[in-house]
Amino acid sequence: MPEYSRTDATLPSVFARLAVNQARTARVVTIVFHPDPRRIGERWLVPERSSRALVLGRQQPLFSPAAEGDARPLDDPHVSRQALSLAFNAAGVTIAPLPSACRCRVDGSWVSAAQTLDHAALRRGIALQLAHSVVLLLREQTMPPASAPETSAGAALCGSSFYMQSLRQQIARVADSGLDVLIRGETGSGKELVARALHAHSERRSGPLVAVNMAAIPPGVAPAALFGSVRGAFTGADRNTRGYFQQADGGSLFLDEVGDTSDDVQPQLLRALQEREVQPVGGKLEKVDVRVISATDAALDGQDSNFRSALRHRLGSAEVQVAPLRTHPEDIGELLCHFLNQACAETGRPPPLAEPGADELRVAQWAELFHLCLRHEWPGNVRELANCARQVLLDSDAGIQPPALLLQQSAAAVAEEYPHTDQPAPVELGDAALRALLEQEGYQVAAAARRAGISRQALYRRLPELGLRLAAQVPEAELQRALADSGGDIRAAAMLLRVSTVALRGRLRNRPRDPDAGGGA
Repeated sequence: MPEYSRTDATLPSVFARLAVNQARTARVVTIVFHPDPRRIGERWLVPERSSRALVLGRQQPLFSPAAEGDARPLDDPHVSRQALSLAFNAAGVTIAPLPSACRCRVDGSWVSAAQTLDHAALRRGIALQLAHSVVLLLREQTMPPASAPETSAGAALCGSSFYMQSLRQQIARVADSGLDVLIRGETGSGKELVARALHAHSERRSGPLVAVNMAAIPPGVAPAALFGSVRGAFTGADRNTRGYFQQADGGSLFLDEVGDTSDDVQPQLLRALQEREVQPVGGKLEKVDVRVISATDAALDGQDSNFRSALRHRLGSAEVQVAPLRTHPEDIGELLCHFLNQACAETGRPPPLAEPGADELRVAQWAELFHLCLRHEWPGNVRELANCARQVLLDSDAGIQPPALLLQQSAAAVAEEYPHTDQPAPVELGDAALRALLEQEGYQVAAAARRAGISRQALYRRLPELGLRLAAQVPEAELQRALADSGGDIRAAAMLLRVSTVALRGRLRNRPRDPDAGGGA
């Protein structure tokens, strides 16, 4: 046996605890809609340890863009200086309207008293609307590690959330690795965009990117389609053909819907991946230099899957998980803007969103659309949102019309909020917006009420608040002066009096003729 010195000492052991996720969480308020579309996506990081209630309003807090830029308040004149207070506590967050504040909505409901929402709601996201013009999202997000660098990889992937920043950083790391990549995610979540970003930021970017939908290839022709064929290999093969693997030589091959690969093709695909060689139908083995990027929304693991485990793990030398849109709703505002502008470019229309200082009613309509989109679940993810944007643009000639699905959701929310009344839900249009709308409609109450989405009775009740009146309420002397000033033009007189031309003409028609009255009827 070996001899040990009495002076030998046992060194102390070191134990390590590995953290599953070193990134910390933060509460973030994101601008989902603003009258200035350039501000959509800006955010405010809520202070972590605040012993007092925090205030949301016109001049506080300061919102910063994800990229470098100056922090600015909301600075919208329709938003009160102090609109909502946020008090975080053990139960979650208590949100309360402040005295004399503009109308505000919390998760779709107009609020008149404080309400507490739990931590689950914070993680899911709480929609906030201030006045008719600003839509925000309060949500607890996972922040990327402070050491994570900014990257331009995946710049085509729109969104400024911490999740999108992390996804772009992951794309940059995986793209540089050169490994085959398996992209997982729900249908419509943007897997093909991730695949294109991986190729564009890899060393193979100068080579081809060949995209193949595996679900669209019939099993009988899959070997020839993937690996090529030689002349005479089968009936109709009158020439040599290159398969997708050969076409992607020197670049990347994107196998979309790879989970739908037929059982017969899976062994051949596995060999091609392992050996980096393919055998054209009727031909000899050929070496190929290709990186394989695959994507699926199918469950490849588990007893119910008929996908070969060896192929599954060979495809996934590296994996990228694309999250569904409902888990990062703070990106909905930027994505909707992007898809609206994209649809405009496709159809040659001008950009649809309101510019700063635009018609207040139009701003209110856009805010309502973005608010509806924020509260939708989006089972079809980003693809469904893109389709929604196209539909809105197609219907924009008749005003801003949300797709039927969003309107049904809104009606259900209203019915839940007002179950015992037939009265319409309150519409947040300020006095200035309603005055502008009535002027556009020639002070015709019925037409203005239809555009505002409220009842005529509700608008009639608001006329005194707006400093307006009906034609029947105009004093006779004032009416005579207006007719005289307008040279007897009833339409011009109605505009001077700010009343309906139709109603004024009816009053003049039904009154007794006064030969001494100036002006004509």
